[in-house]
Formats: sequence, structure tokens, C-alpha cells
Amino acid sequence: MNENVLSGTRNVAIVGPYLSGKTTLLESLLFVTGAVTRKGKVQDRNTVGDGSSEARDRQMSVEVNAASTEYGGVRFTFLDCPGSVEFAQETLSALIGVDAAIVVCEAVSDRVLTLAPLFKFLDDWEIPHLVFINKMDRADVDFNDVLQALKKVSSRPLVAHQYPIGVGEKLVGFINLVTEQAYHYHPGAPADPVPLPETLREQEKAARNEMLETLANFDDHLLEELLDDIEPPQEEILQDLKMELGADQIVPVFVGVADRDFGVRPLLQALLRESPEPEIMAEHRGITLSQSAPLAQVLKTYHTAGGKLSLVRVWQGTLTDGMTLNGVRVGGIYRLMGQQQQSLNEAKAGEIVALGRLEGIKTGDTLMNGDLALVGELPKPEKLTPVFALAIAAEKRNDEVKLSGALTKLLEEDPSLAWEQHGDTHEVILWGQGDIHLQVAMDRLNRKYNLPMSAHPPQVPYKETIRKTVNSIHGRYKRQTGGHGQFGDVYLDIRPLSRGEGFNFHEKIVGGVVPRQYIPAVETGVREYLQHGPLGFPVVDVDVTLTNGSYHSVDSSEQAFKQAARIAMQEGLTKCEPTLLEPILNVKISVPTDFTSKVLRLTSGRRGQILGYDAKPDWTGWDEVVAYIPQAEMHDLIVELRSLTMGVGFFNWDYDHLQEVPDKLAERVLAVNNK
Repeated sequence: MNENVLSGTRNVAIVGPYLSGKTTLLESLLFVTGAVTRKGKVQDRNTVGDGSSEARDRQMSVEVNAASTEYGGVRFTFLDCPGSVEFAQETLSALIGVDAAIVVCEAVSDRVLTLAPLFKFLDDWEIPHLVFINKMDRADVDFNDVLQALKKVSSRPLVAHQYPIGVGEKLVGFINLVTEQAYHYHPGAPADPVPLPETLREQEKAARNEMLETLANFDDHLLEELLDDIEPPQEEILQDLKMELGADQIVPVFVGVADRDFGVRPLLQALLRESPEPEIMAEHRGITLSQSAPLAQVLKTYHTAGGKLSLVRVWQGTLTDGMTLNGVRVGGIYRLMGQQQQSLNEAKAGEIVALGRLEGIKTGDTLMNGDLALVGELPKPEKLTPVFALAIAAEKRNDEVKLSGALTKLLEEDPSLAWEQHGDTHEVILWGQGDIHLQVAMDRLNRKYNLPMSAHPPQVPYKETIRKTVNSIHGRYKRQTGGHGQFGDVYLDIRPLSRGEGFNFHEKIVGGVVPRQYIPAVETGVREYLQHGPLGFPVVDVDVTLTNGSYHSVDSSEQAFKQAARIAMQEGLTKCEPTLLEPILNVKISVPTDFTSKVLRLTSGRRGQILGYDAKPDWTGWDEVVAYIPQAEMHDLIVELRSLTMGVGFFNWDYDHLQEVPDKLAERVLAVNNK
């Protein structure tokens, strides 16, 4: 094995839905391994994870938090990932750098559906993962119901590693299905071995047989033993669990109560024995560890009071302080413990560490000490489509010059954010994954960059066009102010174009009634007027032809003909029956099949035109609804969609075309605009 590879290291992401208890599990893992002497609580705002002000104010994870500990001679680096779907990009960016993931879920079968997109990503990227069913002390828990629900949303077979022991409505222990040893939990101490309860012997045997049969699907030797009624050795079962977990062929399932440390030690022991070594995941990524050239990838970017930190997975070679990566000098190597930092001299392949002062480096970037073209960029998750927007403005006018720089840093931290200066409405629009996501971004602008912001829904970029043709519209600009005056005189034909054709300008001047040098000024005047038509919006799909005019040998000028053209357009367009247009988006909505009918009603209720729906490719049990929806109806669509689909529905969209606004709605829009 290459000496630069740390096999005594495991990198594990803790993922799962909002409120499943991920940060609490991290706190318990750190406590039982001795990394912290006192457990924090989310409600007390003193946990190692969720250390930022934005997270503690909301009592929820809003970014990836790293923490390290040692157990059984192995250094574990845990990445506590946000559970809210609005911060999913954080989770996806972190997952590509770990050796395994713990999927935390509540012991409620009705909520298991929320795991479907996460399981899909883990399986698409072949990331080994196991499930920890948390909060098993609830009175209404039915382990078998939860397990069956999990099986429906996972493309990989689930394997119960444990079977819970309950007395009445209380969880008191578990049965290890590999050893068939029963244990009772004790607060603050390891579980004690106890005799296997006779009342559970039948259920335990059935669960164990199912586990062995699932493992045998990938191991012919084990299959032969089962067919011959030979009891397989425990070491063989553990080896199968390790091999098949590392290959992302199975998903082991564990149970517990993280808040009380129940089930946490067995979970750690399973990670120690069965989770894959760092070199296994490097092989899955196609990285040859025999090469010594340092190779790393940025999983998360932080802009802190002490400077920029890039959380990276070292895939190959050894990183040293002061080394140059991608032309940038490393300004410090650190092991993170939440908000705390421990300085290191180097980091070897297999470690996740933070690098200081990598200016210009973004989340997802591949880092190399050498010619990156020889290796190529490592794969990274696609950026999530922005689905929610707010128009933002600095509360202090003098701060506007600092805004673009601060937004650039925000986007380095969070690739799922985007911003634009809209060309029509002139608003600065911040795009993200939901209202909380953007509120967190604005909190960071205020706290980190001293940029308090105001926000409101962005204006809809309406346009206007015309329905009727008018000819020979006269525009004359004449002004005498002493000395040379101003004179321009034009006749224009104006006609509508088909939707999407834009703007055309022609001239049919005969006999030099408008000199050639002034014709471009006429077109400029026309274009300038079209920026703000008679209804107050940019005008599109219009054809204008200059047909006649006159000039003065002394007083005519480009400026005069430009003004004459504007006068003609102002008079002419009002006679052309101007009408309001709205942007229509092509929206593809993805939802579990059970929610398709609700989404069809949702779409119709937002003036949507349903184009059809069909099974979503590569998503078992999901549909994709395709529709045209007016942009005016899109602002809070994601909020209602998530409400209807337990948070799992999502959509992608593209601008498609402009369409006339219905008369009654147009009256309301114009009334608001005129104010």
C-alpha cells in the first residue's frame, strides 16, 4: 500500500431529512468517543455542529460542519450535512468526498418518502451508505413498517443489521443479527449483553435469514452454505457486509436514540469494521493512488472572520503547508472541529482537512500541484436549478458598490445561489432554493460584510407589442434657439411581427429626402423609444420602416432625426393597439406518482397549460409533469409544491416564449405599474 495513504482514516457524512436528528447524532458520536466531555443540545445552541450564527438562530443546519474523533485506532472525520431541501447543494457537494454516509431518519414510516432523492443521489454516485433509524423511543414506532417503507424508496436492498427490543412502548435494547446476541441499553454506558428474549426469537430468526439471503445474492459461497443448511461463520458474514457495503450493493440498517446515546456505539463499531477504507472510494473515482502527485477536491468553502477556508478531500499524495495548488499558495492546513481549528503540517491521501487562503478557488474545484490538464477535473454534482428569487437592495445607498464583491464570495461558499442584474427591471435578483435559503444568504451579507439588505418579490419582466399596422406616421422635431437650430422630419410605417421575431428596421428613402448619414440616427431613436412603450414596458416584435422625410441643409443633425423618430413612434404606437405580454416558462415538475394528480391541479390553478406527463426516466415510482406556466405565477410555486409532496417535489424551468396577458389581469398589472 502507498505510504501516503491513510487506511486508519474514515470520512463519513451524516445526512437525512430536516429534524431527523443528524446534529444530535454527531454530538453523541463525539461524546461516546471522548472528543467532547459534554454533549451540547441544538436547542441550547452549544453543539459542535450548527456553529454559525445563521444555524443557531434557526436551530437548523444551514451548511456542512466537519468534526473529527478517534475510535478503535481509526480517525473518523464526520461531515454533518443540512437536512433542509433548501440546502441540499451543501449535502451533495460534501457527499462526493466521503467514504460512506449515515442516512438518519425518524422512526415514522409516513416520512420515509423524504429520503427518495437522497437515496437516488447516493446510488447514482455509488456512495456506500447505511441507515440509522433514530428516535426509536417513540410510542407509535413499528420497526417493520419503517423498514418496509425504506425498502420502497431505495434501489439497493436494505439489510437489517439489528432488531429492536421493546418492553411495552419503550425501546430497551437490540439484537445483533450477525452474532444473535441481545443487548440492553444503559444511559451513559455501553449496552449490556442479555439473553435473547424468547418472545422475539421468531422475529429475530426471520430477520436474520432475510439478511443472509440478501448477502447471498452477491456471494455464491454463502449461497451454497445456505442451500446446504450450513451455518456461516460470523467472520464470513462480517466480511460479506464489508465487501457489499463498500461496493454499494446493500444498505445495512441500525436503530437507536441519538439523544440518549442508544445504538451509537454499535453504529461506530459497524463503521469501524464494515465501512470502506479511503483507497476503496478513490478506486471508485478512478484515482490511482500509486501516483504521488497531490490531488484534492473542494467540498465546501467558508469565508470566516479569520479568512477563507476550503474544506478538501485529499485523494492522492500529501499536501503540505505552503504548497502551490492550481497556482495558489496554501496558507495553512487545519483539522476542523466545528468552529475550532487545529493546525497541521501536512495532510495525506484519505484525509478531509481545511486549507487556508485559496483565493479564487470554488466549491467543487479539483486541486493539483502540477498540470491539472494531465488529470482532468474530478466529477462534481450538478448545480441545482434556482427555484426561488428575491429582488434585493442595499439599505444604505453607499453600500451598493460593495454588493457584487460580497455576492461573489457568497457564491463561492454556496454554488446553488445565483444573482443577476436584470436588464429590463434593473433589479438585483438573488436566486436560490427557497425563502429560508435566501434569508440565510442575506443574514451573511449583513453579518460578514456589513451589508444590510432589503428584499421583495422581483418584478415580472413584462413586455408589450402591437396588434395593428399604421402607415405614414409623421414625426417632426424643430427647434430654433438662435444660431443653428434643430430640424428632423420623418415618416414611419409600423407593423406587428410574429411572436419571437424581435425588432426589424428598414428604410425606403428615395431621392435623398433623408440624407444617408442621418438614417442610423432614425433607427437609434426608434430603438430608444421601444425600451419604454406606451404601456410602460419594453416593446418587442415590431417592424418599422422609414419611408419619407425632409431635412434642412444647416439645421438638421443626428440628434434632431433621433428625436423626430421618437416623436413618430410615440404617436404611432398608441394607434397600433398596444398589448401586454408576459414571459411563459417551460416547467418540468418531478414528483412521486402518488402526488401527480395534486400537481396537475396545482399547475392548472396557476394558469398553467399542461403539455403532458409521463414516468420520470431512472426514477422508479416518479412522474414528470411538463407545462407552460406564466412567470408571474412562479414566485412561490416551489413552496406550495414542497408542501404538497412532503418536501420532495422539485422542478426545472427554462424561458420559452411571450404570450398576451388576459385582459382583466393586464388591467391590474397596468394599474399597479402606473402607480
